[in-house]
Amino acid sequence: MKQAIVARTDLGMGRGKLAAQVAHASLSAYEDADERTRKRWKGEGQKKVVLKASGESELFRLADEAQRLGLPNAIVRDAGHTQLDPGTVTCLAVGPGDEAEIDRVTGDLSLY
Repeated sequence: MKQAIVARTDLGMGRGKLAAQVAHASLSAYEDADERTRKRWKGEGQKKVVLKASGESELFRLADEAQRLGLPNAIVRDAGHTQLDPGTVTCLAVGPGDEAEIDRVTGDLSLY
């Protein structure tokens, strides 16, 4: 079991902003998962990886693939209070889910 969080590299987010956006994505996708999946993931240590995406269109393409496979997922849009304009798409979380299924969506991406 794992969860992959994919963050945009083209926005120039600071480390704190990136960390907050990744946390938002992780929690939102976790809430999208069914209870059985959440319990199993928590019991196995809540494995997460943070990966790079080059832009908004890549996040939506990956989200479409996750949706097609029936994987929990969540796109994060920034509120616009600090570094980014309101509604800026920053991250996508895929999972939690079986590691092989998550890798079908995100396995070609590089670590952040």
